[in-house]
Amino acid sequence: MNRKPAILILAAGASSRMRGADKLLAQVGDEALLRRIARAAVQTGAPVFVALPPDSPARRLALADLTVKVVLVQDAALGMSASIRAGVLAAQTAPGLMILPADMPELDCEDLRCLIAAFAQHPGQIWRATAADGTQGHPVVFPAAAFGDLAALQGDEGARQVLIRHADNVSLLALPLRHAVTDLDTPEDWAAWRARNPVP
Repeated sequence: MNRKPAILILAAGASSRMRGADKLLAQVGDEALLRRIARAAVQTGAPVFVALPPDSPARRLALADLTVKVVLVQDAALGMSASIRAGVLAAQTAPGLMILPADMPELDCEDLRCLIAAFAQHPGQIWRATAADGTQGHPVVFPAAAFGDLAALQGDEGARQVLIRHADNVSLLALPLRHAVTDLDTPEDWAAWRARNPVP
């Protein structure tokens, strides 16, 4: 039995700040960002769930031939919590759940493996990734004991309230450089990032 935490990739957002483009389909190297992050997750050997809105054929196509389970989030418009609730339900038998935003192009398989290894050593703790300078970011791995709190989330703040409620049980793990904090939400974000990373 796979006792690694399941990985939930949050990919049900509307990309509303991209002014008509879909950030999850933007090319990073030679593949769409969503495929890149999903491939890294699959390579860890953990079960991978991808939260998608109901009508997202292009995003589903980006996941073609990857061993992931698509979780359709019927109420995705209600905010990020809807995806987390759906993911917890899908992964309810897992020992933990890594919540992984899909818009973080610098995260790689080794980053995810480091978090999984930390969780394996201390599976009762919440593990949160930070940048090399200690700035808190993503992903975050929650133990199964926190699933009830995650399933009760509302709104678009993600799991922030759960992290606050269990602050004394959160352990931090530094990832290289700014891997844990680089997310790209606007065309300007993408342009600035590409200027710094001409060959992603």
